[in-house]
Amino acid sequence: MSEQAFCIHGHFYQPPREDPQTGTIPVEAGAAPFSNWNERIMDDCYRPNAEAGNFGNISFNIGPTLSEWMEQNHPSVIQRTFTDDRYNIKMYSAGNAMAQSFHHTILPLATLQDKFTQVRWGITHFIHRYGRQPAGMWLPETAVDMETLEVLFLLGIRFTILAPWQAISEIDSRQPYLVDLGQNRSMAVFFYDRELSSGISFDQRITSNADDFVNRYLSPRYSSGGGNQLILVATDGELYGHHQEFRYEFLKRLYANSLNIAGIHPVYPEWWLNENPPKEFVEIQNNTSWSCMHDLLRWSGSCSCTPNPDWKAPLRQALNRVAGTIDQVFLDETRHLTKDPWTLRDLALQARDPHFDLLQTTGGLVKPVLNAEKTKKATLLLRSQFERQRMFASCAWFFEDFDRIEPQNAVRYAANAIHLAQKATGTDLAGDLKTIFEKVNSNRTGLNASKVFEEFLERVSL
Repeated sequence: MSEQAFCIHGHFYQPPREDPQTGTIPVEAGAAPFSNWNERIMDDCYRPNAEAGNFGNISFNIGPTLSEWMEQNHPSVIQRTFTDDRYNIKMYSAGNAMAQSFHHTILPLATLQDKFTQVRWGITHFIHRYGRQPAGMWLPETAVDMETLEVLFLLGIRFTILAPWQAISEIDSRQPYLVDLGQNRSMAVFFYDRELSSGISFDQRITSNADDFVNRYLSPRYSSGGGNQLILVATDGELYGHHQEFRYEFLKRLYANSLNIAGIHPVYPEWWLNENPPKEFVEIQNNTSWSCMHDLLRWSGSCSCTPNPDWKAPLRQALNRVAGTIDQVFLDETRHLTKDPWTLRDLALQARDPHFDLLQTTGGLVKPVLNAEKTKKATLLLRSQFERQRMFASCAWFFEDFDRIEPQNAVRYAANAIHLAQKATGTDLAGDLKTIFEKVNSNRTGLNASKVFEEFLERVSL
């Protein structure tokens, strides 16, 4: 008898809202009665799902920047996700938590070195919190190209999840596939069920009753005599309680009763992969995602995903210019310290810690020529590199206008990266960059990104 299996994957993530100077989230009036949206969504979604035990049942990833915020502000909630994953490892030799590249960067638009950095940081974060090497990694917006999959493979990732339209040929989403990476290497890919995922995301009636969901919407998706079949649904995790009120109760009932009554086996991708390794190969469409059908133009140019998108391409170009400046300074200033500057840059994740000790951390990566002054300079340059990475979080381009906290924060992170590099080198870097944001304007208010950039630099120089 063939097995009918089911999995919901929840992608839990919030844009970085912290002010780069203070490290705190400003008051957001729209989140009232809470001080900011993170707190409101914690109350709507994260805490009730943890209390209901849902993180032990679904497949999930929690964006590292959100995870760090939870650890600082609601440690018991994030701790529950660690505990649930460890329980599943013990019971089934497979965890239900997946990693995510660190800053929600659209990886196909990133340089190869940035791809490696973002994936390494995501893995480092996951290992530190979950105590194991991640088998799978969620790609932000499921944005993919072959180079990204190759980076995942080289860093030990076994699988990811994509939308069905990201395959070149027709696929059966009830089975995982292999993507050929050449040289006898491959990456396993799960394709989520398009109809069910879309229905759950946008039609509240579908998740109003767990028993009805299984009988009317899920069970008919299996084919008779089709061998073992996994139907996988992928949605934003915030759907379950924030975007759709009380939907954590739907998850609780679904996994406690409804699936069992129907004889459907709840699983996770890693578990399924161990028992049902893919046999067929598929080619993927480069530069595709689950939330833009226009070759990733939502994050790099103009497309119909959002109205009035003319500010997006200039913002991408300006941030690329900042990145180029920061990288050149970093390479010039660290050339005499190390033969491997990009591996040194990976330490930027730890360099945020005020107790960070460069010499104790590098393990021989840095030549023994550092004195206190050079150590301070190198640490500032690493912190500058961290800011330069987080300015590329996808949220800066996702929405409809520059006059939002997400794109403005991207500019502030860019300004902070320049500030830290200037502080390290004593060189004026901002002078040549103040005009690069002039074409980035809000359609609603006329706010110009140059003003945001210059105001932040003035604030941190006081």
